[in-house]
Amino acid sequence: MALGERVRLAVAALLYASGESQVDLAAVLGVSQAQVSRRQSGAAAWSLADCDSVAAHYGIDVLELLAGPTRATESLPARRRRPLGRTKARARRTTAVQDGGVW
Repeated sequence: MALGERVRLAVAALLYASGESQVDLAAVLGVSQAQVSRRQSGAAAWSLADCDSVAAHYGIDVLELLAGPTRATESLPARRRRPLGRTKARARRTTAVQDGGVW
C-alpha cells in the first residue's frame, strides 16, 4: 500500500473512531472541508505538515499515522474515542427528542 493511501485510510479511521467530521478536522488544520475532502479522495496530497498537525490533534505520534489505519487507531488515546454506539447525529437526535423537539 502506498504511503498516501495509508495516510488517507488512517485519517478516515481516526475521524470515525473519534466521531469527528471532515469539518472538524478542517477547522483544526485551518483549511476548508472541501480541501480535506480532496485530500481524502486522493485528488490532493496530505503534506508532511498536515500529517504532523493531524497526529498532534489526535494525540498520536506522526509515525503512527504514517503506519496506517490500524496502528493510528490503536494509538488513539481513550479520551479521544467516541463513546460506543453514539454518533453525532444520534446524539443530536436524542437531545432534540429529550428537549421536546421533533427530529
